Amino acid sequence: MTTSALDETRTDGGADDERRPADGIGAGRAYTWLLLICGLLGTVAAFVITDDKFKLLEDPNYTPACSLNPIISCGNIMKSEQAHAFGFPNPMIGMIAYPVMICVAMGILAGARYRPWFWLGLQAGTLFGVGFCTWLQYQSLYSIGSLCLWCSLAWVVTIAAFWYTAVHNVKHRIIKVPEGARTAVLEFHWVVPVLWYGVLILLILTRWWSYWKTLV
Repeated sequence: MTTSALDETRTDGGADDERRPADGIGAGRAYTWLLLICGLLGTVAAFVITDDKFKLLEDPNYTPACSLNPIISCGNIMKSEQAHAFGFPNPMIGMIAYPVMICVAMGILAGARYRPWFWLGLQAGTLFGVGFCTWLQYQSLYSIGSLCLWCSLAWVVTIAAFWYTAVHNVKHRIIKVPEGARTAVLEFHWVVPVLWYGVLILLILTRWWSYWKTLV
């Protein structure tokens, strides 16, 4: 059986990889770095969007730097009702969630091993994140009619964090699936994100194709 590329190298020496789950479960170095990078990029995106949102609240005429044209317009996104789905600016969620990813990754790099319930909690958090991002993607494309580059970066890292957390949990049987499905997930772990990103890019291209072709 081929091991997932994101779990081949251990961060905790590898000698105790078969410890009982009660002793905690570590993670592969590649997955850990991916989680760290996703957390860092997500935090940057959330910070920039939050900063621009407050500037927009202070000055309704403020134009964010990422408002480049009628389609790529962060300002349109920030002024929409969907930008504060829970009564406060959406990126403030990211200001909390993405640093959590950083902390988890740094803990693993330092040798931490987490209980199965912790990994399930991380899975639930990334599931909420990817579900919320999917809703925002739909709203951005088909309701607001604009695209935010910083939001798009947040979508990308959230999808990656969700999927490879799932791969990690399937590998360590924290999430139990049939052995054939487990083998397929570990062997072809790259297929899901490639297709996911591909569909998202295709939707963006087709949604504003009449505009994109004028740029060619």
